[in-house]
Amino acid sequence: MTYDDLMQGLDAGSLVLMDGATGTEIERLGVEPVQYAWSSTGTLNGPDIVRSVHASYLEIGAQIVISNTFSTSWQALVNANMSEHFESLNRTGVALACEAISQTGANALVAGGISHDHFTGTAPTMDTLDRTVTRQGEIMRDAGASLLILEMMVDIDKTLTLLRAAQRSGLPVWVGFSTSIHPDGSVILNGGLPLADGINAVEEHNIDLISIMHTEVAHIHPSLQVLNEHWSGHVGVYAHSGRWEDPNWFYDGVISDKDYAAYASEWLDAGVQAIGGCCGIGPGHILALKKLLAARS
Repeated sequence: MTYDDLMQGLDAGSLVLMDGATGTEIERLGVEPVQYAWSSTGTLNGPDIVRSVHASYLEIGAQIVISNTFSTSWQALVNANMSEHFESLNRTGVALACEAISQTGANALVAGGISHDHFTGTAPTMDTLDRTVTRQGEIMRDAGASLLILEMMVDIDKTLTLLRAAQRSGLPVWVGFSTSIHPDGSVILNGGLPLADGINAVEEHNIDLISIMHTEVAHIHPSLQVLNEHWSGHVGVYAHSGRWEDPNWFYDGVISDKDYAAYASEWLDAGVQAIGGCCGIGPGHILALKKLLAARS
């Protein structure tokens, strides 16, 4: 499958199954997280585990797998004292996903995941973001990614900087916003500004799809209502499930496969076409989504 094939299907109304979490799955399978750079080292010290996680989603029927590069931005690696691995982590992260496709024979694409600039520690300048994300996109393109996905976008100025930089790769770029509900009931980006403002900021920048991702399951539907009011393009969702207690995520209260699929049915009714899962959402959840999509085909 090519990206053009994927888009022709979406334009015709097809539904696309994405993968579930990679970082939390490889952590569950024994890869130790790293301060400031979370699951990124799995690509170096657990490549077989990373590849097997990708394969587990592909064997279910995922048509898009996202590389294990959520926390391999330049600044995250600088803060983790791992900047010398910037090129190798981003290149190998994409290559492992490509290898999983080859090994399983799946008809699927690899999306290079590009995250927010940093999570804790020193923040980069906008010039540094522009320069390093430009290079990150080039590395992912050359390693075999078919598209790039900006993940956990919560700040409009930084989102626009990352978007322009990623598009220099020549690959199509999708945008993933992370949202929550303000006490007044409005839907906001996790950085505090209205989701509507984020949508309006990116809609003229030649993107094919906006996702609501790394967002609480219960906050997805209100976010989709705002998205549908301000965006006429394709829509995706990959929610998370768990609880955050700084500095770690805990997954003892993860939503059941059945309940996740029930929510997903509502999201599909709201116009979502590309659907998967983020942190805490594993192969069982994606299998439940696969059955749901099959029942609607």
